[in-house]
Amino acid sequence: MSTVLVLAGRGDAPVRRPVLQLLTLARRLGEPAAVVFGEPRPDLLVALGGHGAGTVHAVAVPEGHPPAAATPALVDLIRRTAPVAVLAGADPTDRELAARLAVRLDSGVITDAVDVRAGTDGPVATRSVFAGAMLVDGVVRRGTPIVTVRPNAVTAEPAPTTPVVERVEPATADPVPVARVVSRTARQVGDRPDLTEAAVVVAGGRGVGSAEGFALIERVAAVFGAAVGASRAATDLNWWPHELQIGQTGKTVAPQLYLAAGISGAIQHRAGMQGSRVVVAINKDPKAPIFRTADFGVVGDLHTVLPALASEIERLTG
Repeated sequence: MSTVLVLAGRGDAPVRRPVLQLLTLARRLGEPAAVVFGEPRPDLLVALGGHGAGTVHAVAVPEGHPPAAATPALVDLIRRTAPVAVLAGADPTDRELAARLAVRLDSGVITDAVDVRAGTDGPVATRSVFAGAMLVDGVVRRGTPIVTVRPNAVTAEPAPTTPVVERVEPATADPVPVARVVSRTARQVGDRPDLTEAAVVVAGGRGVGSAEGFALIERVAAVFGAAVGASRAATDLNWWPHELQIGQTGKTVAPQLYLAAGISGAIQHRAGMQGSRVVVAINKDPKAPIFRTADFGVVGDLHTVLPALASEIERLTG
């Protein structure tokens, strides 16, 4: 069976949910093999093996350098294993690696796929375009197909196996200069899941009314164990951090459940959340565009609806 390489991130970090989703997609195309940077920790191997990675390639990265420094070794690995495809996530590191590999291998690259399946002419990647108005299928015609996939495109499904670790040493010196990491500062995170990886996202817009009003959004997110996002209108008003903006110029999310409160649903916002499995919208305006995207809609004041929703869920789960 043909090998499918999956870029799985750093070996010294916990496995990310999108990586397990990539391994699930990879099994549609062939035999998954994960690529990690540095020595893999035991729990990472268990998670990767539990989702079908029969081989884990541990690629050595020069000390003080980002994963991009391992590009020459990755190129050698791909040429040696001749995978049917290389799958990567949609975070900045994976996007950069995908671009570097495509240039070095003279291969085609498809970004932001929402689905990948086997086709008669090789892997077929489906993309959502024009703010979700259309789906387009793409096939790479030259070289090894390299595909970056949006998080939560599929549900991760276990396929237990015992992985074999293969250590890949650095390739010869790379003539292309690569940035060097001179220091690291850990980002302060709370108990909320990462916005782009969350299974449930609760987002607020201008209709929330104020920065203080986002406490209500946080309360609802807490009962769901959800991430909190916002529309551009809310972040432009400094009601919520800009790095948690959802939309064409912000983050792209694809949770199982997306709850939009006080968001009108401009096309730029819908471009960032149209991959959500189920969309619930709450808005006072019955003609708000968000209702055309929503699976369920509530026409009403979010300041009345959300407390009632939170109280009912707390009652059912308490």
